[in-house]
Amino acid sequence: MADFVVMLGPPGAGKGTQARIVSERLGLAHISSGDIFRENIKSPTELGKLAKGYMDRGELVPDDVTIAMIRERLERPDCEKGALLDGFPRTPAQARALEEMLKEFDGEINAVPYIHVPEAALIERLAGRWTCRAHGHIFHERYNPPKEAGRCDIDGSELYQREDDQAETVKRRIRVYMEQTAPLIEYYRQKDVLVEIDGAQAIEQVTASLMESVRRGL
Repeated sequence: MADFVVMLGPPGAGKGTQARIVSERLGLAHISSGDIFRENIKSPTELGKLAKGYMDRGELVPDDVTIAMIRERLERPDCEKGALLDGFPRTPAQARALEEMLKEFDGEINAVPYIHVPEAALIERLAGRWTCRAHGHIFHERYNPPKEAGRCDIDGSELYQREDDQAETVKRRIRVYMEQTAPLIEYYRQKDVLVEIDGAQAIEQVTASLMESVRRGL
């Protein structure tokens, strides 16, 4: 039977970084919903054209389009033993659709690690980020400050703060995530596969906690 892991965590929790590390160590394909959307839109596939149409109109991409993209990705050879899903599902309805789909691949959700971090720490992590205009190098006011304020160490270009990284936008992103994801967290808790991970620890400690929890479920 194929093993599947769903990784959950709010913006700034380090979910993407940990998903890459854990999937590599477990030998599972890392399936990022963001990567899948970008791949389908860039190609462009029929599903990508369909999704882009909704996005261009400012509408949410329907579940059936997203699920069809996920299905196509799961059909590739690197998913034969299973996969780690990052960014999907986002709702209980999508979770139920995923479970039905995985039956076709002789698989099931074995573990759902949820990386939780206090809101104040998330805001500090995200709202302190600055990006260089020339090549997109990332700096952080606290964790990776530039040698000269407002200037990129690498190419000397101006540093600016993206709208996504401004404090009010960050607070809104976190609030929207928590509101949208709370029912999904509860859904997996009821399924007895949710494992809460303290994301305020050092990266290596978070990885160790994740590996322990996921291996216990596999």
